[in-house]
Amino acid sequence: MANLSVFDIIGPVMIGPSSSHTAGANRIAKIARDLGGEGFTKVDFYLHGSFEKTYQGHGTDRALVGGVLGFGPEDERLRDSFKIADDAGITYNFIPQDMGEVHPNTVKIVLHYPDGHEFKLRGSSIGGGNIMINQIMDNEVEYNGKNPTIICTYPEQKGMIAFISNVLFDHNYNIKNMKTINKGNTIMLIVELDQDLEEEVYKEIEAGKNFEFIKYLG
Repeated sequence: MANLSVFDIIGPVMIGPSSSHTAGANRIAKIARDLGGEGFTKVDFYLHGSFEKTYQGHGTDRALVGGVLGFGPEDERLRDSFKIADDAGITYNFIPQDMGEVHPNTVKIVLHYPDGHEFKLRGSSIGGGNIMINQIMDNEVEYNGKNPTIICTYPEQKGMIAFISNVLFDHNYNIKNMKTINKGNTIMLIVELDQDLEEEVYKEIEAGKNFEFIKYLG
């Protein structure tokens, strides 16, 4: 059995009726925005299982839109997220999709940007406001969003993990968990820390190598 804290049992502070369908969905969408970045003009939400069946009644739709706008689960603006998105010129669609053998509370989010590029993320709300991100840009991952994390991609090459590890070591940071995902000649690296990363340390890592993509989630 997984270790649960009292906060996992009670659930998160939130706006909305359901920790799984509201708070969890919102957290997934906010991570999509944090990783994909601002400036998108359209969002497609592909809903699987119970998300598809109950998203309107449980407020999942407003929670998802609020998340990509940058609102957390406790933010009262979630109630008005449709209007706020409309006023900002952001269009959004809720699309039923059977994703096969995945958790019933699963959503795939696609952010569309004016230059034609997309950012894609899929995650599941697994109860009590807890989540598991299981795809980032079609790469299979396992990320629960609980720890300060660096996520980056780069062309396969020697020395990248050593470089990041050494910068963190030099500044007295401890790596809690590290995962690599290989896809062709591209590597995705997820580095979870046990304390918040100072901006100047992140900037040192960001500037030190030619990353295709790098973001820090605090």
